[in-house]
Amino acid sequence: MSEGAGPRSPVGDWTDILRRGARVSAAMMAHSGPQAAIATTPKHEVWRDGKVSLHRYGAPGAEPGPLGPMLILQGLFGRQTITDLEPERSLVRRLLEAGTDLWVIDWGNPTRADRFLDMADYALYWLGDALDRVIAETGRPVALMGICQGGVFALSHAALAPERVAGLALAVTPVDFHADTGEEHPERGFLNLWARNLPAETVDAFLDEHGLVPGAMTGAVFQSLSPLKNAAKYGTDLLGMADDPAALATFMRMETWLADRPDHPAAAARQWLVELYGENRLVQGEFALDGRRVDLGAITCPVLNIVAEQDHIVPPPCARALDGRTNSTAYRLLDVPTGHIGVFVSEKARDIVAPAIADWLATEIGSRETDASALRR
Repeated sequence: MSEGAGPRSPVGDWTDILRRGARVSAAMMAHSGPQAAIATTPKHEVWRDGKVSLHRYGAPGAEPGPLGPMLILQGLFGRQTITDLEPERSLVRRLLEAGTDLWVIDWGNPTRADRFLDMADYALYWLGDALDRVIAETGRPVALMGICQGGVFALSHAALAPERVAGLALAVTPVDFHADTGEEHPERGFLNLWARNLPAETVDAFLDEHGLVPGAMTGAVFQSLSPLKNAAKYGTDLLGMADDPAALATFMRMETWLADRPDHPAAAARQWLVELYGENRLVQGEFALDGRRVDLGAITCPVLNIVAEQDHIVPPPCARALDGRTNSTAYRLLDVPTGHIGVFVSEKARDIVAPAIADWLATEIGSRETDASALRR
């Protein structure tokens, strides 16, 4: 500090902050509504059963890409729209450009009336009906791209109906829910630690009262895993976007996705929280859907296991645990230097994930000819 200078007045700093805040607010208003739209890649509905629907990317009657078909399925804790967040950050668009015949299943918006829907309804029956329709439309077996809980759905279907699944591309999918107990980065396992220590009677009492896990509650749990990061996101990080319209538009789209979490039916939520997180039944070979044991060893199709190296939702050891537990002779592991969501939207993943999936489809799935009529139930 120069001689005679007093302490710096905070007025200049606060004036700058207020001006940035005003610019951010104006820009957010300008990017609201259609400007913040996500999942804008053209697609059309092919099949619907109640709230569940199946869509094919591209215009009706358009010539499909040579690499497909591949069906994307997310779980019930987030929307599949994360794969198509915005044109410049769209895994869907990159896969289409690579020649994939791409489909997606949307589970809709469960309500309290759906409280008795369990994972068998999603992973066996609705997914099975969707696969039947894709096979009927294309005459080809189908590769599944399962995301997080959707990856467990895909694994379960491939284990119980192995002849109907051409391949599994799994992204940030937990397999051994207790594998992070020795994790050298314990901050990655806060969700697992919390869920593992939920008493079954507490889960049952909550689900009996509410009939579901509200999507807003799920979002609050995820936000609580990194409170300092979230505080910065809505403070200094957001102010830093005042003069960066592109970054602010991406921020708005991500917030749109985060706010669109569906509610989770009680029966399926109990299986997820008690049987999988609490009791770790999947990796132990004790998890059952509709009375049928899910044996990972029954899976023989090619597998691409996509793991986020910085994932704090599904710690890497929990996803890597799939290695050696199937009977696939074509198993690939793809480590991506991002977090859980970054696999689908980050700059780092842009030139890694889509090319790897396209190469896997071309070399592992395209080379295996199967009579599609034999795959229908």
